[in-house]
Amino acid sequence: MWACLPVGSPTCSSTPKRSTGGRADPWRRARHAHEFLRCQRLTLELKCSGLDAADFARRSVEPSKLSLLGLVRHMAEVERAWFRRVMAGQDAPKHFCSDTDPDGDFDGGVPDSEVVAEAWNVWRAEVAFADRFVAEAPDLDITGNDPYQGAVSLREVLVHMVEEYARHNGHADLLRERIDGAVGQ
Repeated sequence: MWACLPVGSPTCSSTPKRSTGGRADPWRRARHAHEFLRCQRLTLELKCSGLDAADFARRSVEPSKLSLLGLVRHMAEVERAWFRRVMAGQDAPKHFCSDTDPDGDFDGGVPDSEVVAEAWNVWRAEVAFADRFVAEAPDLDITGNDPYQGAVSLREVLVHMVEEYARHNGHADLLRERIDGAVGQ
C-alpha cells in the first residue's frame, strides 16, 4: 500500500522546468525519483496517523522491537545518514542510535508523547533537508562518499530510499492492522 498524487498535481512541489533542446530531460527523471520517494514518505505518515503514544509505540510480537514509532525514528536516521552524511558530507551524529545502543531508534521508542513529538520533529527536519538537497543538486550524477561502498550517486541514493521506505511501509501496514485493524489507505 502506498499513497500518492500524480506527478505534477497542484499539491506536489514542482521542480523548475529546464530546456533540453529535444533531448531526454534528466530533471524529469529526477522529479519522478523524488516524487516516488515523497509518496513513500506520505504512506508512512498515513500509516502512523491518528494513534496515541501507546499505540504508536506498541511492539509487534516478542522478541521483536519493531513498532511504528521505531520505524519513524529509524527512517529519520536513514534520511540523515544518506543525505547529510553521505551526500552532503556533513559530520552529523546520529539522533537515536549510538555505539552503545545501535538499535536506539527502536529501543527508545517508548509510549511517551514527548518521545513521539521528538521522533516526528527529527524525521520532518531530515526530510526537509533531503528535499532541499535534491532540489539544489545540479543533477542526479553528483556523488557522495559512503564509507562502506565508496562513491554513490544521488540517483542511487534516491532509488535506495524508495526501496527502504517501501520495505518498511510493508512493516507499517502490518503493524497498523494489528493495532486497530486499519488496512490500505
